[in-house]
Amino acid sequence: MKKHKDQSGKETGNAGFPQPQSHIIVELTEYVPDSIVSKTVVKKAGGDVTASSFDEGEKLCEKSIEYDTYVQIIDGKAEVTVSNKDYKLNLGEGMIIPAHALHCFKADKQFKMLTTIIKDFKED
Repeated sequence: MKKHKDQSGKETGNAGFPQPQSHIIVELTEYVPDSIVSKTVVKKAGGDVTASSFDEGEKLCEKSIEYDTYVQIIDGKAEVTVSNKDYKLNLGEGMIIPAHALHCFKADKQFKMLTTIIKDFKED
């Protein structure tokens, strides 16, 4: 596997985060007016982890992916619709969104979430 280094020479992951180095997950993305901001924490062949922030009034809908997805709210509260069923997730709560399920995230107020996708793959 190819190793990446930042400008200071520290080893980094595919997303450019120094490894190993601690960070505060809720601080990885900032709120930007009228925007959804996403930052990849880890991206590998077997899956990825992404931190996202949603400004008040923003939504991301009519989306589905081919893998199960785990989402956890790390700031605020979110409205999540999965296969036409509505859920309200509070700070610290999470849920699994099944593969291929249409889903939507709505921000009545600002919120941040962490998304983890674990892809099915076979080891050689």
